[in-house]
Amino acid sequence: MTADWYTEGLPHIWRPYAQMKTAPAALAVARTEGCRIVLEDGRELVDGVASWWSACHGYNHPHIRERVAAQLEKMPHVMLGGLAHEPAYTLAKRLSQIVPGKLPRVFFSDSGSVAVEVAMKIALQYWKNLGKSGKDRFLCFTNGYHGDTFAAMSVSDPEKSMHKAFRHAVIPQFVVDIPSDEYAFAELDSLLASASRELAGMIIEPLVQGAGGFKFHGPDVLAALHGLAKKHGILFIADEIATGFGRTGNMFACEEAGISPDILCLGKALTGGTLPLAATLASEEIFQAFYSDDPEAALMHGPTFMGNALACAAANASLDIFAKEPRLVEVEAIEAQLREELAPCRALPRVVDVRVKGAIGVVQMEEGFDVAALRPKFVEKNCWVRPFSDVVYLAPALTVSADELVQLTRAIKEILQ
Repeated sequence: MTADWYTEGLPHIWRPYAQMKTAPAALAVARTEGCRIVLEDGRELVDGVASWWSACHGYNHPHIRERVAAQLEKMPHVMLGGLAHEPAYTLAKRLSQIVPGKLPRVFFSDSGSVAVEVAMKIALQYWKNLGKSGKDRFLCFTNGYHGDTFAAMSVSDPEKSMHKAFRHAVIPQFVVDIPSDEYAFAELDSLLASASRELAGMIIEPLVQGAGGFKFHGPDVLAALHGLAKKHGILFIADEIATGFGRTGNMFACEEAGISPDILCLGKALTGGTLPLAATLASEEIFQAFYSDDPEAALMHGPTFMGNALACAAANASLDIFAKEPRLVEVEAIEAQLREELAPCRALPRVVDVRVKGAIGVVQMEEGFDVAALRPKFVEKNCWVRPFSDVVYLAPALTVSADELVQLTRAIKEILQ
C-alpha cells in the first residue's frame, strides 16, 4: 500500500538526475539506522553509497543527533552577515587545524557546488586584487566533475560529464588529461608555460575523480601536478568534497601526496551526512589580498544559510567522532575486504577493470553496458547501489560491518554474473 504523502506529492516533485517519464518509481523511505535504509513496506536495504558518499558514520549517529538537538534548543540559524555564533567559529578553527598544510581562512556555504564556485571566485579576484589582469581561466581535467552550478560545470569534463547540453553556455576552460607519463607531464608543462598569463588556477579532485567515473591517479601524479602549478604561478585548488573525511584512507586525500593546496573545497561528509554544509578554505596569503581599506577588494559572496548553526553543530560532532572512534582504521579494513571480495569480478563477462581505494570499490564495465538497468536488481537483493555511466561502485559508510559489506559485494558478483 502506497503512503498518502507519496501519491499526493508525486505530481509535484522533480527528482534529481532522472528522466521522470521513464525512470522507475522512487522507493519510499520510512527511516534510516546505521548503514541501512528502511522502506515504507518494511524492507531493509544495506546502503552501499552512503547517500552520495556523505553519511560517513552511518545514519542516526547518537552524538550528532544529540549535538544538533541541543543546538536546536538554543538557535537554529542566524545570518553570518554582521553576526557571529559559536558553532561556526569553533568549526572554522577546527577545520583549519586538521586540513593539510596551512589554510587558516574558512568560508562556509551550503553545498559542494557553491564551495567550488566560491573557490573559483576567490582565485579570480585574488589576481585582480594583486593588479594582475587577464588571469581569468582555469585548467581542469577530463573525467573531472565539480558540481552542477555554472562555474562548477565549466571546470567539469565538457564531453563526458552530464553537462554536455550546457557547453555553449559556460566559460571554456583548459581541459586536459591527467598526465600518466613523463611525455604527458612535459606537454602539460609546456601548456602551462604558454597559458600561465591566462590561468588563475588548476582544479582537481585529488586521487579519485568521483562522479566522472571513479578514475584513480596516484599520489605521485598529484604531487607533480601541484609542483607544476607552483612552478607556473597558478593557484592549486583541491576539490575534496567527495574524497575528504577518510574516504580514500587518509583524513584528506592531499595528505597522501604530501601537498597543501592554496584553496580546498569540502562538503558531503562534513556534517556526517546529516545537514547541508560546505566550506572553502584558503591560505593566509590569499586572504591578505582581500584584506584592505578598499571595500571593493572584499569577497562579495554570502549564501543566506552559510555557517548554519545546526549544520555547524553536526560538523563539530562529526569531528568529535573522528577523534574518538577508529574511522581510518575501519577504512583500512574496508579497503582490504573490497580488494579481496571484488577481485573475482575481473573474470566476469564485460568487466574491464576492478579498482579499490580506501572505502571505494569500483567495477568498470565495457562501454555501452547499461549499468543503470542493474539498479532494481540490487534492490531485489536488499542492497542500495546506484551504478552509473560505466561503473558499478561501492562507497559505503565507514562504519559498514563486514557482514553488510559481504552482502554488497556478493550482490555485485551475482548480478554481473
